[in-house]
Amino acid sequence: MPINPDAVGTRSDPTESLWRSKDGLLYAVGVGAGQDPLSETERPFFSENSIDTTQRILPTMVVTVPDVSGAFRAIGSFNPAMLVHGEERIVLHREVPVEGTVSTVAEITAVWDKGKGAVVEITSTSTLVGETEPLFEVVMSAFIRGEGGWGGERGPSGPRHQAPDRDPDAVVTYPTRPEQALVYRLSGDRNPLHSDPGFAAMAGFDRPILHGLCTYGFTGRALLHELCGSDPARFRSMEGRFSSPVMPGEDLTVQMWRTDDGAAVYRTLASGDRVVLDSGAVTFDA
Repeated sequence: MPINPDAVGTRSDPTESLWRSKDGLLYAVGVGAGQDPLSETERPFFSENSIDTTQRILPTMVVTVPDVSGAFRAIGSFNPAMLVHGEERIVLHREVPVEGTVSTVAEITAVWDKGKGAVVEITSTSTLVGETEPLFEVVMSAFIRGEGGWGGERGPSGPRHQAPDRDPDAVVTYPTRPEQALVYRLSGDRNPLHSDPGFAAMAGFDRPILHGLCTYGFTGRALLHELCGSDPARFRSMEGRFSSPVMPGEDLTVQMWRTDDGAAVYRTLASGDRVVLDSGAVTFDA
């Protein structure tokens, strides 16, 4: 049976989530910060007690905060093994504090019929407890194989945020470590696909793969440093589509093209030429 397309518009009850200083430090190391312990630009993200350094939070850490399980339950039952993370978008209204508690409401904002599967989009809005204006939004879409075919709208398709036909304005390459997924999973995503060789084999991989959101975090670091002068207060939004899995230990190369004041498109490649994150766009305070 297809999932319920009438679930669009369903909102979850508010749920509270919190993070503390060590959560920010762990997330930063999980997405590669600190591989150069002498880096002045990255020290605020992986150290809270260095001389003349004030801890700050990487903007992409917000993907680990919202609990959207309540919204997912509203679309009906499906085999979770058939779910693939499709796209991710974050919008930050101001800098994320080092510690905080947010109240989050998740809403099903789209259900598209792709024939062989369905795409479900969930938008979560998070507000610091005690405040009225949102701190950030996270929009994620998931492709669920075998859940399409009810004759509904297919939704948007085709390439978006394409790179201009010229050399990138900036290129950054970061190595991932063999144990990268084992560190990143401690920020909340304990899916055994990223830690258990047996489970990975059932999914068709010869070893555990890297979390897509870990690749997203590596990419966000590159965008932050190259486009925002390493200042999280200037980082406004980021979106991208996951197009290929990454194996821990591969190098990730982020190519960036400035398209306007405060805007750029990007793509991320692994092993030199395999695109793993595309349709990428970022906005920032110029």
